[in-house]
Amino acid sequence: MNTIKGLIQDLAALIYPWISDIATAMLVCILIVLAPDLNRVVKRMIGAKNFLVRTLIFILINAFGFGLLIVWASPHLAATLSSLSPVWLMAVLSISFIFIGVWAERQRQA
Repeated sequence: MNTIKGLIQDLAALIYPWISDIATAMLVCILIVLAPDLNRVVKRMIGAKNFLVRTLIFILINAFGFGLLIVWASPHLAATLSSLSPVWLMAVLSISFIFIGVWAERQRQA
């Protein structure tokens, strides 16, 4: 058991310097899975509008909205992940990315 815990701690030590990038990747993966549903809702709400208005709203939501969300939330997620112990960090990252992958597969995105 100590060997496994030691390996997990060694792996986590390699991951900690990249935690900001990992947090960004996690948020981007979540948004990629959510984007089609969000776009579908927005399309229903503005479907009768002019093409230029629909295009502008699409750009604002996808480029600026998602971009601002990633820029704002990534540091918070990275700080939270950094505060975890090595064993918990590896568990949370593994479970999170497995969950996102299964969710994407069920949404037929993978």
